[in-house]
Amino acid sequence: MQAQEMMSGLRIPEMDELGQFFRSLPTSTLVGIGALTAVLAYWLATRPRPIKPPCSLLHQSEEVPHEDGGHRSMMGDSSKLLAYYHDDARTMYEVFQRGLHISGDGPCLGSRLPNQPYKWISYKEVTARAEHLGSGLLHQGCQPNPSQFIGVFSQNRPEVTLTLCLNLGLSLTDISTVICDKVEKAQVLLENVERKETPGLQRIILMDDFESSIVEHGKKEFHFIDVGVGVCFLSAYTGNPKGVMLTHGNVVADFSGFLKVTDVSDCVFFCPFPRKSFIAHYLCLSLQSVVYCHGGRIGFYQGDIRLLPDDMKALQPTIFPVVPRLLNRMYDKIFSQANTPLKRWLLNFAAKRKGAEVSNGIIRSDSLWDKIFFSKIQASLGGRLRMIITGAAPTSPAVLGFLRAALGCQVYEAYGQTECTAGCTFTTPGDWTPGHVGAPLPCNLIKLVDVPDKNYFASKGEGEVCVKGPNVFKGYLKDPERTAETLDADSWLHTGDIGKWLPNGTLKIIDRKKHIFKLAQGEYISPEKIENIYIRSEPVAQLYVHGDSLQSCLVGIVVPDPEVMPEWAKKKGIIGTYKDLCKNTELKKAILKDLVHLGKASGLHSFEQVKNIYIHNEMFSIVNGLLTPTLKAKRPELKEFFKEKIDQLYSSISM
Repeated sequence: MQAQEMMSGLRIPEMDELGQFFRSLPTSTLVGIGALTAVLAYWLATRPRPIKPPCSLLHQSEEVPHEDGGHRSMMGDSSKLLAYYHDDARTMYEVFQRGLHISGDGPCLGSRLPNQPYKWISYKEVTARAEHLGSGLLHQGCQPNPSQFIGVFSQNRPEVTLTLCLNLGLSLTDISTVICDKVEKAQVLLENVERKETPGLQRIILMDDFESSIVEHGKKEFHFIDVGVGVCFLSAYTGNPKGVMLTHGNVVADFSGFLKVTDVSDCVFFCPFPRKSFIAHYLCLSLQSVVYCHGGRIGFYQGDIRLLPDDMKALQPTIFPVVPRLLNRMYDKIFSQANTPLKRWLLNFAAKRKGAEVSNGIIRSDSLWDKIFFSKIQASLGGRLRMIITGAAPTSPAVLGFLRAALGCQVYEAYGQTECTAGCTFTTPGDWTPGHVGAPLPCNLIKLVDVPDKNYFASKGEGEVCVKGPNVFKGYLKDPERTAETLDADSWLHTGDIGKWLPNGTLKIIDRKKHIFKLAQGEYISPEKIENIYIRSEPVAQLYVHGDSLQSCLVGIVVPDPEVMPEWAKKKGIIGTYKDLCKNTELKKAILKDLVHLGKASGLHSFEQVKNIYIHNEMFSIVNGLLTPTLKAKRPELKEFFKEKIDQLYSSISM
């Protein structure tokens, strides 16, 4: 009691004075302080936070002992490579059944007609239709065995997903059955049979309705069904197509690597790729499998690339796979609408402010800059995007940096090829620095091997990229010679790309092993390296750089972007239709000047710069035979197609 009395008599001057100070303040001031405190507390609770990386961004991969210099991901088990993510999803059938269970038979595959909402078929309906297709094939004599091949000749659509296989080389595999979408394609197949180009073809299965006349046309029996090892055919640069043999295990391992790296719960996936290109490089097949595994939805585009924005708004996807060319078009279109110097300055200023957040790992779409500048851009893509994944070719760091800021979602880069199912490296969440393709996926190892003739050595952290793991293919169908060239005795896949390890354990692709040539003066040229720099030119959609040992300089074929080029030309004081502009000498000079400027800024030597260009007004495509199904340039075909123009370009230089 005595102690309590003593304590109660103690006086703490500071506390008393503080209390007197607050009691002396006007009520309005106290209310203001309270409001300020509340605002501060709210900001602390709701302020944007950076994405938490799954591993140290300074140490994203490390060398594995006894693997000949192979690097592994820091996100996987150091003792083994990831072959599957979920124990109950080790085959594609199990993957789909898992999605069926998780979704509660929710919507699975969606498509739409113009100006209509998406129509969905459920997981159970997809399963039933796939089983009907399989039963029908068995009934028609398509017994499962290693020599039985079924081809798919179709634009990308839900029915293609039901088949889970693709073939582009009918005569090579002696295919007996082909599933196609259009009657016109069936007619082509029938004509091939009549010319004895596909003598083994016994039946055609049509996805669309057909008339009896097509059956009368055929000499075989044809069936319509309502709709192992898969073989994906890649057009080779020379020779016959290459049949890449991929198993369920390959696909499961590859998409499991993606699952380990990213969070894809509650996903709506948009499938925008036309024709054969989508499944041909298997990137989207792996991503589709991720969606199935978690009971998500996949919406397909209408089939017209011009209607993509309308499809995006209707679907409101959360995951959007793209190729760099589509990102370039988005970037160019955004800046073409900022049609005054002030608007462009403001757009760049806003992107830099948001870019500062991105560099700190913060990805969001609710900042002040979003509300003022970027909300319409985000709405045009559906307004719900959480993830964009790009691959198949390099993406300009400037484009990537701007879109990461403007779109307010995570933008990942994947690198790989069909022979390793899809991706073998992927951006680590939280690492939004451009200029590399990420770290190895947890399902594979990556090593670099010497390429002495190009002065690349693994001891210096440079060399040909090689991949090993359960996602690597089994070989090329009926082609042991090519298989031995690509897949060595220790199961390392040799990609033909030249890579460089960066200090943080990420990989940068710097060159190609092939597609090099020597100019007349002895300088070695890598045309793809030059093309990857020139493609950043605003008005350029596609280009082909040419040179050979009989010439001392390079020339180029340029295809301008029909949407961007007219406005770009107008700023240069040149007006006209697209075709007229492609013939305009002044525009040609302006584009050439822009290419050379980009080359200098990127450190190209003088002998690596094109000295003359021809402006072509038709896109390189799969249809005209100038692109592979994975949208890569077919260099021998381009050389032959433009032989006359190339000769004229060199003649005008020497005059």
